Amino acid sequence: MAPGGNRGWLLRLVIAFGFAQGAVSMARPAVSYRALALGADERAVGVIAGVYALLPLFAAVPLGRRTDHGRCAPLLPVGVVLIAGGCALSGVAGSLWTMALWSGVMGLGHLCFVIGAQSLVARQSAPHEQDRNFGHFTIGASLGQLIGPIAAGALIGGPDMGGSSALALMVAGAGAAVAFTSLWRIEHPGAAESGAERGARVPVGSILRARGVPAGILISLSVLSATDILTAYLPVVGEHRGISPAVIGVLLSLRAAATIACRLVLTPLLRLLGRTVLLTVTCLLAALLCAGVALPVPVWALALMLAVLGFCLGVGQPLSMTTVVQAAPDEARSTALALRLTGNRLGQVAAPAAAGLIAGVAGVAAPFVMLGALLLLSSGVALRSPSTGAGDLTADHRRGAVGQDGPDRAGDSRPCREAKG
Repeated sequence: MAPGGNRGWLLRLVIAFGFAQGAVSMARPAVSYRALALGADERAVGVIAGVYALLPLFAAVPLGRRTDHGRCAPLLPVGVVLIAGGCALSGVAGSLWTMALWSGVMGLGHLCFVIGAQSLVARQSAPHEQDRNFGHFTIGASLGQLIGPIAAGALIGGPDMGGSSALALMVAGAGAAVAFTSLWRIEHPGAAESGAERGARVPVGSILRARGVPAGILISLSVLSATDILTAYLPVVGEHRGISPAVIGVLLSLRAAATIACRLVLTPLLRLLGRTVLLTVTCLLAALLCAGVALPVPVWALALMLAVLGFCLGVGQPLSMTTVVQAAPDEARSTALALRLTGNRLGQVAAPAAAGLIAGVAGVAAPFVMLGALLLLSSGVALRSPSTGAGDLTADHRRGAVGQDGPDRAGDSRPCREAKG
């Protein structure tokens, strides 16, 4: 089956990702409340949350290597099993170290699912469809991030915080398991054979030197860091300005809804502006808006700023995926996507830590100024990154691409041939 011939697999992937991401987004705050009920202090909660991001750092590149030389689909059910198991076992954990262990299992499961899913989109999409399909794919993540915290908030509360948080974790595990129903026949026939035919492994250094890969990693890291710090520090800003938690929740949901709206109209925006201009403009505007959150504006103005900011942040993740995929060698695309996810995880660990240090010294508004500077840097990098093409590879990889695919890889890429059953 040729890429683009039938996108039913993409719809099923979006549905599965929505359930998997929703379970993780529901479980992560529930894990924190469960840990507090077990007697954890703020430092212990931070360690447990950090294990979620740290453990996958060591597995990302090996998983990407495996996917480059084999099928993508097997990683999806493995990821779902680990997410569901990590959520459910966190709900029955009786000590903080077991909470940390199952939090790491949950993070590893999320990593497996995302690497498999992103590689599937790259492999089964024609080059001209990748921006659109990655945009649609990330709608599943946005829906999960929108619904998961709301569901957790509805279940957690009352005098028995330990019991209600355990219930939320069990529900999250069951929700993750629902993703299994959308994973049937999701990979095109022939993918396993074509993966096995790939050449020798491309060194990580060569992938990182390809023009466009570092830019995609930095843009993705910046956007994800902005989303995480907004979620963590907007309640602190609200506390200082007298904004109620209910209003802060609405503001965060508004940001997530704007991100979904952005991805629904990503294709016409790309047609109008092109990838390079769209990335540059949205990163620049997001930088200004992040810095603007630090200003003492009224609630209606803050809501407007967050809506536009959410729309701008919705561009970075899917387009950074395409930037990395088209810049990397054909035989190392999954590894390149894994390196991008590694950058995301590093950002999830380093950005909140840096934000906490800055906030302690310069006040709660300072992290938003830091985010503005990071997004401004990403805007400059996006302006210099290639909008299409394979990027600068070593001479051997370039000769291999020309010898196999002809001089115009974008017109006849290996994923197109892989998807023919």
